[in-house]
Amino acid sequence: MSNGQETACLNGEPAVKRYRESGGVEALRTPREPQNRVTVVLGAQWGDEGKGKVVDLLAMDADIVCRCQGGNNAGHTVVVDSVEYDFHLLPSGVLNKKAVSFIGNGVVIHLPGLFEEAEKNLQKGLQGWEERLKISDRAHIVAASLPSTLFLVFNFHQAVDGIQEQQRQQQAGKNLGTTKKGIGPAYSSKAARNGLRVCDLVSDFSIFEEKFRVLASHFQTMYPNLNIDVDAELEQLKGYAERLRPLVTDGVYFMHKGLTGPSKKILVEGANAALLDIDFGTYPFVTSSNCTVGGVCTGLGVPPSHIGRVYGVVKAYTTRVGVGAFPTEQDNDTGNLLQSRGREFGVTTGRRRRCGWLDLVLVRYAHMVNGFSAIALTKLDILDTLPEIKVGVAYTVDDKPLPSFPANMDVLTKVSVTYETLPGWCCSTEGARNFDELPSQAQDYIRFIENFLQVPVKWVGVGKSRESMIKLF
Repeated sequence: MSNGQETACLNGEPAVKRYRESGGVEALRTPREPQNRVTVVLGAQWGDEGKGKVVDLLAMDADIVCRCQGGNNAGHTVVVDSVEYDFHLLPSGVLNKKAVSFIGNGVVIHLPGLFEEAEKNLQKGLQGWEERLKISDRAHIVAASLPSTLFLVFNFHQAVDGIQEQQRQQQAGKNLGTTKKGIGPAYSSKAARNGLRVCDLVSDFSIFEEKFRVLASHFQTMYPNLNIDVDAELEQLKGYAERLRPLVTDGVYFMHKGLTGPSKKILVEGANAALLDIDFGTYPFVTSSNCTVGGVCTGLGVPPSHIGRVYGVVKAYTTRVGVGAFPTEQDNDTGNLLQSRGREFGVTTGRRRRCGWLDLVLVRYAHMVNGFSAIALTKLDILDTLPEIKVGVAYTVDDKPLPSFPANMDVLTKVSVTYETLPGWCCSTEGARNFDELPSQAQDYIRFIENFLQVPVKWVGVGKSRESMIKLF
């Protein structure tokens, strides 16, 4: 063709026109900065760090707020105008009426839980959520979020979860401490490639029904005592399909459009936390998804080049729900005081959280995996009454220092913690609204954390409301 153009053909049909001019080729070969990058908020400990509050703060001027993994085993509490909202599947950013909330490919969804959660928050003032919520068609059905594909959590996934926990207790004398929301079995279905996705549910229901019956039969064969009312579940799911259909979108194209289109602020809300990650956490006492930064890419279809700032949320002390190694745990009056003052009960399960001193060995490991741009330090006010505060700074086993955070949980249960003892401030920090208003000892505590991690602290939380998040820079 003339003008240096030629038409490429595929099976004899005209396709894309290509230019041979050096200018056009050079433009393609020149590295380009991504149009939009996502800001990520992740837990840096064992969860319950206060991620929802940080997300709520950043979501106020966001255009898109995403959940990338996990399911309704997560629990985020946000307080707005003295009203307390609890979120499990819905992104915390759904409170922003100007933002689109997106449940990504990596989330596993328990449909009854999703609509029940929305109804409860609707009664508290959450309006119009269905108009600004999008759900990836690749998500799996169950009750949680999965990387790469959104799966559905069914009632029998939850039943199996409970049976498995009971079997672990009987066989080994200890369970994993799961939330029994069916998340693990749903992820197992995904990995076994017999799971069902949102796109299956909202397409031909007769085909979905056939697949569902096969999946239910599979679990009944594995667990003979499992009772499943297949017909009742299918009838319920058929009703949910109609409510779900208007919310469903192609998640890959949705994110691609947001990342490459006009300038947008895109926020990603991680569920669970680094030490609960299926690959990098304190295995086997972990969740079933990737809750570190890699889960953002696999759970949303976001290219790594579009990852922007990654904020790690760190509680000013350490908590853990359920069983598993906990080096800095304080099973004493100090732990009881932290538990009482911090009101440390799980949002999802109501279980009492175990409490202990801040473990910077653990947080430094989380930083190695996630590459935090900055830290949000939450619940500093819970330490207000302590005359001295200890911080874990090193591990030893048999008087020998450990050079890194151990992968083997048998080793982690045996570590001795080396502590740095800092003076407390013994006064309230709840009224502070800038760094200079904090007691000097509290300022020193924050600087100690920054120096140890070599990561700046960007926010400090001294209460439950939005106004209690002090921004340092």
